[in-house]
Amino acid sequence: MTVMTRRAAAFTLSLMLAGAAWAQEAPKVKFATTAGDFVVEVYPDKAPKTVENFLQYVKDKHYDGTIFHRVIENFMIQGGGYDAKYVEKPTRPPVAHEGQEALAKGGPRNVVGTLAMARTSDPNSASSQFFINVRDNAFLDPVVIPPGDPVPRFEFQGRVYENVARSQLTKSPQLYGYTVFGKVVSGMDVVNKIKATPTAGAGPFPSDVPKTPIVINSATIIQ
Repeated sequence: MTVMTRRAAAFTLSLMLAGAAWAQEAPKVKFATTAGDFVVEVYPDKAPKTVENFLQYVKDKHYDGTIFHRVIENFMIQGGGYDAKYVEKPTRPPVAHEGQEALAKGGPRNVVGTLAMARTSDPNSASSQFFINVRDNAFLDPVVIPPGDPVPRFEFQGRVYENVARSQLTKSPQLYGYTVFGKVVSGMDVVNKIKATPTAGAGPFPSDVPKTPIVINSATIIQ
């Protein structure tokens, strides 16, 4: 191979690697709120169905005009479901829970600044609502089930279990946790401003609602 050929090959390889890096770059969404703006990035390689669901709500302008209706300063801020009159917006069918799979792929845990899906006690009930952790909330993390059937050894909340039927673990709602699918990459000061806002009861909620509504004016995919 000549020097010129080697240079051409190296240049082609660099272009291919640059293209691959660009293709894998995490999508970003800008939230413009009445408290300021912040940007989140999301991880389709870790939680593909969850990210697709979230981005479709963004594309549909579902979040525009919604509020942060649940704000707990030492826990999280939650929004994406109710308008400024506390009317719940209609949603698409729930998305399948991906928390355990995402964590097994090296996805993030429920730590400060991460973005996760809100849901009911049913692990597969998440639709449009999301929350941002404002502290490390390890108790919300999914629990990855080790291989094997029965599972030879399993640890949960400080206790060790041995030779547990796999079906018993896969059907345990308390192991599902909450699917983390992104994180705040700029504007965390705005998130901290939101978490510190005074709250009270309002609409159908007995507590934790900002006294001054914090409205998402727009949510826009910027990358």
